[in-house]
Amino acid sequence: MTAIDPALPLDEIERTRQSLGTAAARNLATTTKSAPQMQAISARWLLRELPWVQTQAGTYRVNRRLTYAVGDGRITFTSTGSDIRVIPQELREVPALRAFEDDDVLTALANRFVQREFTPGDLLVQRGDRAEELFLVAHGKVDKIGEGEYGNQTVLDVLADGDHFGNGVLTGETEQWAFTARAVTPVIALVLPWETVQQLRDENSPLRAIVHSTTRTRGLPQNKHGEASIEIASGHEGEAPLPGTFVDYELAPREYELSVAQTVLRVHSRVADLYNKPMNQTEQQLRLTVEALRERQEFEMVNNRDFGLLHNADLKQRIHTRTGPPTPDDLDELLSRRRKTAFLLAHPRAIAAFGREATKRGVYPGVENHNGTMVTTWRGVPLLPCDKIPVTAQGTSSILAMRVGEQDSGVVGLHQTGIPDEFQPGLNARFMGINELGVISYLVSAYYSVAVLVPDALGILEHVEVGRE
Repeated sequence: MTAIDPALPLDEIERTRQSLGTAAARNLATTTKSAPQMQAISARWLLRELPWVQTQAGTYRVNRRLTYAVGDGRITFTSTGSDIRVIPQELREVPALRAFEDDDVLTALANRFVQREFTPGDLLVQRGDRAEELFLVAHGKVDKIGEGEYGNQTVLDVLADGDHFGNGVLTGETEQWAFTARAVTPVIALVLPWETVQQLRDENSPLRAIVHSTTRTRGLPQNKHGEASIEIASGHEGEAPLPGTFVDYELAPREYELSVAQTVLRVHSRVADLYNKPMNQTEQQLRLTVEALRERQEFEMVNNRDFGLLHNADLKQRIHTRTGPPTPDDLDELLSRRRKTAFLLAHPRAIAAFGREATKRGVYPGVENHNGTMVTTWRGVPLLPCDKIPVTAQGTSSILAMRVGEQDSGVVGLHQTGIPDEFQPGLNARFMGINELGVISYLVSAYYSVAVLVPDALGILEHVEVGRE
């Protein structure tokens, strides 16, 4: 058989062809086709791993033991060019000023802070020096360095944006620094000298009175978590008098209302009537719409400012990397903050960054088959990818660690099943009618939320650098 020269014109090829061409043959053949594909579908590990709690009446109340406010949260700043100022009302996050109500005095106090800048390696304070300044960390990262049991230096804590130290300056406890504070990155701090505090205390009697109490709840018995103590006697002999006690509850517990993600799916009646072989057009449209809703659901459960996990972690459960990239030491500290960590959740780039850092140290994370998928593990805890965790323009992200389930006082997903026209648990598709153009409409809704039952159920490793080689 003579080969056909592909350079010949099409009409010449048709005259020389000796068998039926594929283009014509397709007219008599039934094609094998795939269902419509969608690139935006992800693993959605968060939705798969969370235990889901049936939420009747659309509201879930988290009852906790009474916890006394201690006022040790993070402080917010404003900036104009390179000039950074503290928001006066934010000074109430300093324990000594927790119950102070005079905004004018707080404004005067905020205006007395002096901005200082430090380069990496600079000392903000030196262990053993007299403690005479209150430091607010506006930007950057600071290591608190103390002396270990055997005389070696150890990093006690890592402070970053919004943290502070030196509260004793306000209460008049001008003793020696018990640690050294050293800048890890370029640091901008606002500093309030002791002399300024003395002057303001002399001018304002309410300020002079309030700073003698470090917290509003001073003297009230509480455990290390700030909860009202349960008095218990132990180690006694004979008929010793036993303490009476009760467990106090929060008077205004937080309530989570189910959130909703919705869209209106439109399908023309002619398409729904005539083009349903071999695949039902309405079913395929609904399937892809549901996938998009579930993707949005996971995004909201991570990023929503009201109930999202990134915004609902307790401040004491937010820690910072020691050097920038996520190291084995950082993940060890994150895991040590809670019992029974069920899994870690991180952006795929953060997981890759952790792999690089571990490999540099000659440490290799484990791999296990987790629900049919091979995933990275650390200390036996699955490290699951989640592309809904943002990566900032500066190349930083976060890693979440959580304990899950009501029985373990962990993190739980909230939904309500059994709703009208339910298509999947907590998701329904309701027929809305056909308009004058013959377009059929369906209201597709997903109802969900997520709750953190106790603060230590969720922890976050923040400011994780994912781009450093």
